[in-house]
Amino acid sequence: MDLFLKYLKQKLWLFVVGGTFSLIFTVSFFLYHLPVEAVIYPTLLCAFIGLLVLIFDFLRVKGRHKELAQIKSIPDAITATFPADNNIQNEDYREVIRLLCEEHNQYKSETNYKYTDMIDYYTVWAHQIKTPIAAMRLTLQNEDTPLTRKLTNDLYRIEQYVEMVLTFLRLNSDSTDYVFKEYDLDNIVKSAVKKFSSEFIGRKLRLIYDPLNTSVITDEKWLSFVIEQVLSNALKYTPSGSITISLVGEKTLRIEDTGIGIAPSDLPRIFENGYTGFNGRTDKKASGIGLYLCRRVCNNLGHTITANSTVDVGTAIDIDLTQTKLEME
Repeated sequence: MDLFLKYLKQKLWLFVVGGTFSLIFTVSFFLYHLPVEAVIYPTLLCAFIGLLVLIFDFLRVKGRHKELAQIKSIPDAITATFPADNNIQNEDYREVIRLLCEEHNQYKSETNYKYTDMIDYYTVWAHQIKTPIAAMRLTLQNEDTPLTRKLTNDLYRIEQYVEMVLTFLRLNSDSTDYVFKEYDLDNIVKSAVKKFSSEFIGRKLRLIYDPLNTSVITDEKWLSFVIEQVLSNALKYTPSGSITISLVGEKTLRIEDTGIGIAPSDLPRIFENGYTGFNGRTDKKASGIGLYLCRRVCNNLGHTITANSTVDVGTAIDIDLTQTKLEME
């Protein structure tokens, strides 16, 4: 119906011209006292023939519209399958579209090349920087002093940032390395907590952890990344008190801290890319990408992540690990 109304609007000038001619003949016959029926009958006959022509032309336009709609969904084939037309103006349009398509394809090719080159560079960089980090860790393991423990914690932060870069690159990659299996959730959580053990001890933060005693279907590596990011944030914004890891319901992992909390105005946006909020503006080192990556990873794993917080009371992050039973690998 919309197409028909647009067509009538486009052909409105024909109705105006035809009506004007009919009115001129009618007035002329009336002024010369000629039978008006001599105009009315031919006018009706012409109107009937014009209606048939109009219907035929609309069907032709409708068919052309469908062809062009199909072509729009296949950008690379526009010029190859464009309907032939002897109309000079349409041929000009066709040539313009062909040139635009060539320019678009060239721009797309150049952009893809630059993007791929950038991804390759940062991927190599992220892998290469792991070598000096590993060497520094081995050096620090030879001593056990407050300074070396602090440097070890800082070094682990650097490793996290490197892992964030690799995660970001992998998320935007066409290929993935997800391996879904049934895992013991306690093993995944304990492994993540162990990486922060020295920071818990050094800052005298209490860890409240009861065995979860449940298994989940997930990818161990990617879920570990999410848990480590959430724990890292909890430690970063909890100057004193405790961090509690518990199971809520059947499959929901909760990581709750007694930190500075999140402002109500910031809470709906903490999972957005680059959003740091009030806490991020206070902590100049905040990037606003950690929780964004957590949500992206959770979406890919079929999990959900949500947050609840009260300022000066603490923050609770819930990771719903409910997942449809998958075929075991």
